[in-house]
Amino acid sequence: MQNFDYDLFVIGAGSGGVRASRVAAQLGARVAVCEEGALGGTCVNVGCVPKKLLVYGSQYSSDFADAAGFGWDVSAEGFSWKRLIHNKNKEVDRLNSIYGNILEKAGVTLIRGKGRLIDPHTVEVAGERYTCGAILIVTGGWPFVPHIPGREYGITSNEAFYLDDLPRRTVVVGGGYIGVEFSSILRGFGSEVTLVHRGDLVLSGFDHDIRTFLVDEMSKRGVHFRFNTQLSRIEKRDDESLLCHVSDGSTIEADCVLFATGRTPRIEGLGLKEVGVEVNAWDHIVVDRQFRTNIPSIYALGDVTGGLTLTPVALAEGMILARNLFGGQSAEMDYDNIPTAVFSQPNVGTVGLPECEAREQCASITIYRTSFRAMKHTLSGRDERTMMKLIVDDATDRVLGCHMVGPDAGEIVQGLGIALKCGATKAQFDATIGIHPTAAEEFVTMRTPLSH
Repeated sequence: MQNFDYDLFVIGAGSGGVRASRVAAQLGARVAVCEEGALGGTCVNVGCVPKKLLVYGSQYSSDFADAAGFGWDVSAEGFSWKRLIHNKNKEVDRLNSIYGNILEKAGVTLIRGKGRLIDPHTVEVAGERYTCGAILIVTGGWPFVPHIPGREYGITSNEAFYLDDLPRRTVVVGGGYIGVEFSSILRGFGSEVTLVHRGDLVLSGFDHDIRTFLVDEMSKRGVHFRFNTQLSRIEKRDDESLLCHVSDGSTIEADCVLFATGRTPRIEGLGLKEVGVEVNAWDHIVVDRQFRTNIPSIYALGDVTGGLTLTPVALAEGMILARNLFGGQSAEMDYDNIPTAVFSQPNVGTVGLPECEAREQCASITIYRTSFRAMKHTLSGRDERTMMKLIVDDATDRVLGCHMVGPDAGEIVQGLGIALKCGATKAQFDATIGIHPTAAEEFVTMRTPLSH
């Protein structure tokens, strides 16, 4: 048997890479991981964690306005963007240290630098070569910026977390998670926001009712939407402001243009072509259900493979791979009924099938839907509504999808994810006693079908 330096060499210390490294080491493997940037990858540094902190901060403007209806005399004056970013950076630094400690305690060797494949069992980092029984590529993704004139005047989500000042006017390009969330964040802090999207609605792939309802609610908060159009060029003026030229012939004045136009896999310089690792037309590494590439000793998971780009998915994939390689199991990832949230304002939470997919897969379904004004806003006076939707298979009575737009939607739908994973039926939802008064109880009290 060949003697390798390591049993597993991981390229990339993001969420999936750290999880796979730690679990493999705990199972007795000799593990090394290389990373050229900050530990924790996108999620910890320029993704979920700092984004959620900014979401919390941006909600205070509405909270201050709501307070008057409850007898409080609260002023929203005195906000400091610089203080918020400073405090956010401190928390990110703290998490970086925690990730380092996790690797160290597990006995994983951390090597600083960018990894490059030399052959199916060798990785080079900073001029040093390491042999390994298996190689795992978990390099994640990177923001894509359209190739239009003036693109250099825009920023991506990476830079948005480190802006020196809050822009007075922002154009957000793109209608996915990132575009919707940053539109809500910046609007909450007082920026004038226009979201430009080439499609006819935001959040492609989500339930249609969720998408239309969210646009209506975000519009109430002052976000402007420009659908079925895109930026053609960006012009920088003498006063440093930006003039955005739109494909319909109109222009939009802005101080900041944020590109949220998708992400591309980070594979440049990895040596994939030289070693023969297969990638698809979108440069995602091609893997099977156990994360194996076409090279038997090389594996990949997470965003670089083009699957569900969610941190918990990468964590689960990393754990499965480590246990498959060193724990004696032969498991596959189950991608059904994975809950997700969009931290827009208001929030979106969803698990299971959207209505269009349910109709394609089932002979007959029943839709339950409700919208209402949350109890809090009877006193706050805020013009905001919450929407909930259930999709049920008529043949089995199984709940196929749960969808929500409203406060804490992600927190509520997380629990429903367990129910759908267990195959819960509408009868079981109906038999569940709700907690009163809560918004969540609506999911177990909807009795009248909207349609079949």
